[in-house]
Order: sequence, then C-alpha cells, then structure tokens
Amino acid sequence: MKTVALAVTEGMLHFELSVAYEVFGADLTHLVDPWYDFALHGPDAVRVGRFRLEPDHGLDRLPYADTVIVPGWADVDVDPPAELVEAVRAAHEAGARVASLCTGAFVLAAAGLLDGRRATTHWAHTQALADRYPRVEVDPDVLYVDNGSVLTSAGKAAAMDLCLHLVRLDHGSAIANTVARRLVVPPHRAGGQAQFVTAPVPAQDDHPLTALLPWVVERLDRPLTVEDLARQARMSSRNLGRHFRAATGTTPLQWLLTQRIRRAQELLEATDDGVDAIATVTGMGTATTLRRHFNRTVGVPPDTYRRTFRARSRPGGPGLGSLTPPGA
Repeated sequence: MKTVALAVTEGMLHFELSVAYEVFGADLTHLVDPWYDFALHGPDAVRVGRFRLEPDHGLDRLPYADTVIVPGWADVDVDPPAELVEAVRAAHEAGARVASLCTGAFVLAAAGLLDGRRATTHWAHTQALADRYPRVEVDPDVLYVDNGSVLTSAGKAAAMDLCLHLVRLDHGSAIANTVARRLVVPPHRAGGQAQFVTAPVPAQDDHPLTALLPWVVERLDRPLTVEDLARQARMSSRNLGRHFRAATGTTPLQWLLTQRIRRAQELLEATDDGVDAIATVTGMGTATTLRRHFNRTVGVPPDTYRRTFRARSRPGGPGLGSLTPPGA
C-alpha cells in the first residue's frame, strides 16, 4: 500500500487540502485494493480557514511516507513555519515523492527542493516565487511540472490535475480516468497546457465543443482531420481552432493526439494487444507512428511502458514515478 501524507499547518488553503483528500483519502478500494494509506500530518490541532483539523501524526512522521502533499500556502509574503520546511526537506531526503499544490511551492522552495528545477505555482504568484527564490526556474505558463521526485502545480483546478497525474503514475490511465469521472472533472489535462485559459472545461450544454469532444473520442480509430472536426461542429477550421484554444489551451490536432496516446496507454495496461493492433484502433495507422509519438509524449516506447506498468502492478514492483514526460 502506498502511503500519502498531507502536511498541514496553520496558514494552509482549504481548497487544495480538500482536493488531495478527495483523491487520496476517499475509500476507492473497489477500484484498486489496497488504495492509498492516507493521513494528515501536522502539529496538534490545525485551523484552516473556518475548519479545524485533527492530524493523525506529527510532522516528524513525514519521512515515513511514500508521497508527501503540501497544500497551498495562504500568505506568500509570510515565511512558512520552520518545522514544516524542515519536515518536508527530511521527507525528500528519505526518498519520499514530494508534491506541492498551488502556492505550496513556496514551502518546497524554502526547503531547497526546487533549486535548479523547473517549477510552477498559481499564475498570480509566479513572479514572487521567482524573485524570492532565484535558483528556481519558474514556469508561469503550465498546469504542473513533474521532476520525478518533486512536483509542483498551478492554482486551484490544476491541483486536481496534479493529483490525478500522481494516480496515473501509480495505477495507470484507466484508474485515473475512473477517479476523474467520479469527481466529474476532465480525465486528463497535460502538465504543459496553459494554466490561464478563458474556459478550461466546456461545461455548458450549448458550448460548441460539448458534443464534439465525445464524438471525437468515440472515433479515435479513424483518420480524423481538423476539417472533419470543423464539419462536425458546423464551423470553419479557424473558428474551431479559436474555440479549442480557449477551452483546452491547445490546438485541435494536439488535443486529438493526446486522446490517442491516452487510449494507447489504457490498451497497453489492460490488454495483450500488439503495438500494431493498438496503432490501428487509436488511429495512429502504423506501429512506427505510434512508437514515435508515444515515446515523445510519455518518455518511453510502448513496449517499455507495458513492461514497466505490469512490473509495477505486481507486489513489490517498481514504480513509474521516475518517468517524466518531456515538457511536463
């Protein structure tokens, strides 16, 4: 069982804290048994906004967790508590995977975990992070950054994206997508997607993409073009591109490629189909094309991904946490 520790102290943001709890603290043993062993770690009782929390363990127990989540830090002009910073640093040195949500990046930066690394935080605070910690390579234009053992996310909804990304690394795309459906959120937004878009999710019934996106996902085995999508949406290709950029932060073709790669991941995880067959049903055409795009997007070839995923799924098997997609 993978242990997840949520580090909490006075001055945390409750939204990011609750996001982590919903993903890792809920009882989802009907999906994966065992799920995560989740616990709150903090100094005595902690007040977060209008809520009072009773931690399960002290901060001194953080180094015993497999993954440590640091929620958003409410006032970035105030230094986080030294005991929190020291505990997070000790956990990383002990081998824990450490992830910050939103302005929790300021805690990781204070612990020195972001020195020489790419990182992000809420777009409104990226300049403050860069000014205060000049050794951090701050990227203000992405949803999250995966450095393997250290991960950071942008604000609010991006915290959910990073949590689902961790589930995807631990349990595969199919399980992460099921968790996303349970929470009624998009199943996957790539870390490199722009964090500030006008409409991240086309939720309105009358949005031009509401009917189009499911239509495309059901036809991934077909050689779809931008013109095909525009025709289905009853608009020009240029107008379609504008709607896609506003709603997803990317182009129609890049979004389509991402769906094909994610579907290929699910098939590699759940079936014994060969790469040629998977290339066909995901619309990649040939195994060569699938391997090229898969390797560039995921960071490893399809065959390696399948072997690693299945080895990881066995008790005591290795994890995929060290596999960092380019540009993530």
